[in-house]
Formats: sequence, C-alpha cells, structure tokens
Amino acid sequence: MKFFRTWFFPPLYGLMVYFTLRLLADSASGARFWERSRVLNFAEIGCSMIMGYLVIRVFDRLFRWFDARWQFEISYRRIARELGYLFIVNQVIQNLVLTPFAALTDNGLQWADVIDINTIPLLYALIYYGILRSNHFLQSYIASRIQLEKIMNDQLQTELKFLRAQYHPHFLFNALNAIYFQIDKDVEGAKDTVEKFSQLLRYQLYDQHQAVTIGREIEYLENFIALARIRTSTKLQLDVFFDTRLNGERVYPLLFQPLVENGFKYIGGDYLLKISLEKQEKGIYFRVENSVPGPVHFKKNKGIGLENLKRRLELLYPGKHLLKTTIQHDSFLAELTLITG
Repeated sequence: MKFFRTWFFPPLYGLMVYFTLRLLADSASGARFWERSRVLNFAEIGCSMIMGYLVIRVFDRLFRWFDARWQFEISYRRIARELGYLFIVNQVIQNLVLTPFAALTDNGLQWADVIDINTIPLLYALIYYGILRSNHFLQSYIASRIQLEKIMNDQLQTELKFLRAQYHPHFLFNALNAIYFQIDKDVEGAKDTVEKFSQLLRYQLYDQHQAVTIGREIEYLENFIALARIRTSTKLQLDVFFDTRLNGERVYPLLFQPLVENGFKYIGGDYLLKISLEKQEKGIYFRVENSVPGPVHFKKNKGIGLENLKRRLELLYPGKHLLKTTIQHDSFLAELTLITG
C-alpha cells in the first residue's frame, strides 16, 4: 500500500486532474482529444504526471509540518489553517504548470481555462486532504484517548497502592501487640499467632494486586478474626457466617477487612459481634454488626478506615457497590454489597 501511494498514486492524481480539465475544455469547444497532436497530448500527460508527483510530495511535506507544529491540537482552527496553506500551495503549483499549456496550445488562454485551472485541481486537492487527514485525525484521536486512559489508569493504580499501604501500619501495630501480650501467657498460642500473622502479611503484600477468589478472601478473614480475638475481652460473643454457596466469585482483596477491624475496634456494651458474608443473585453481601456503649463514641472517633474503603470501592467497583453504615442506640451496622455478576 505504501509503495502504491508513493509511486503510482501521484501520477494517477495528475492524470485525473488533466483528463478532467481536458474533458471540460473539449466539451466547451467541441474539439476531440484524439484528433490533437500526439506529441502535444503526450507532453501534456507527462507534465501532468510530474505535476502529480510534485503536488503530492509538497502536500505530504506540508502535512508533516502541520503535525510537528500542532502536534497536540485537533481543532477547527487547525483545520482552517491547514486548508489555507493547502489552497495557496495548490494554486501556485497548478497555475505554474497548467496555465502555460492553456496559453500556448489550441486557441490560447480563455477565461473558462482560468476558471477550470483554479477550481478543478482545488477540488481534487480538497478530496485528497479530506480522505487523508480525516484518517490521520481519527488515528490521533484514538491514540490520545488510549494514552489518556493509560495515564489515568496509572494514576488510579498509584492511588490504590497508596490506599492499600495505609492499612499496613495499623495492622502491624495491632498484630505485634497481640503477640506481645500473648507470649507471657501462652507460648504455644503465640507461635500459632505468629504463623497466622505471617499468612496475613503474605496475603497483604503479595496477593492484593488483582482480583482473587472469594475462598482466599474468606481464608484471610478467618485468620484475621482469629488474630483479632486475642486482644478482645473474654465477654466477646462472636457470630461468624460464611455462605457455602460462595464458590468461584472473584473479588478485589482487603475490602471486607476494614469493616471487621472496625467492628473489633469499637465493640462494647454487650460485646456482641456478628459477621456474615452471603451470596446474592447479582453479587455478594457482607455485613458486620457490633454492639457499642453508645452512639457518641463513634462521633468522636472518625478514622481513615471507612473513608479509605469508600475511595477504594469507587476506584475498583464504580457504580457496582453499595456501602451503608447505620448507627443505632446500642450497635453499629456496616453493610457492603458488591455486584460481581
């Protein structure tokens, strides 16, 4: 295709311009093309083919100059400027090549010849510009959109990594404290806690960059709950339910953990904590309810956990999630619905 456009298209372009002008001139004068001198015809055809090479080469150089000068601009103003340059260049070349032939052959230069020479080649130039540049502008638009989406995706990934990293310091602090207090009372239990802690840490560090199966997330939650129970009051009444119908669903990791951590952090009153993860028709429903001493406790303690979770949900499940928190007289309820179907 490139070979054809480089070597065959320019002379064809020149011939189209020439034969269109010849047809109009012969139709007006009643002359017959094949009755003219063959030498004159071949001379005109040869010059027209050379003109085609010249016009296409100059146009292509102009287009490259346009692209270098207005690389990041696609607007009506740019198109108007390009058409202005195209008009000037086309008129100069066509008049330099075609006007002498009209003046020195047949019945000399007539007003009809001047009009034809200044309009017909211009129409072909505009058609060539429209086809070539519309394709170029479309490709540039697609490339810019892809680049913009890549930049936005990189920014989102950077923000997600930052949001994920905010969990780690708080998680490490609580886990190490739990192990510290357990060592004096139960060495074997502390060893088991260290093993669970290592599994949790491995999951957070290495398995959170893409969606995982719901089974892996449940396993993580079970280890996290076991670790969190160590520092909780013996009065804790824990009710955990993981729906066995959950099987092949895939979710982004560490979205349920902040709600569980929040439940352990603010539990009080009757020390009742209910955690459930259930399958719904179009997704997954997660619920954490913990008893509290009173609603005032929550108004005074606004951490980054829930706000962090809300932002991650907006990035990972735009328009496909519902996070609802309800403060009652003696309990705090957090509900998260993810549409995964």
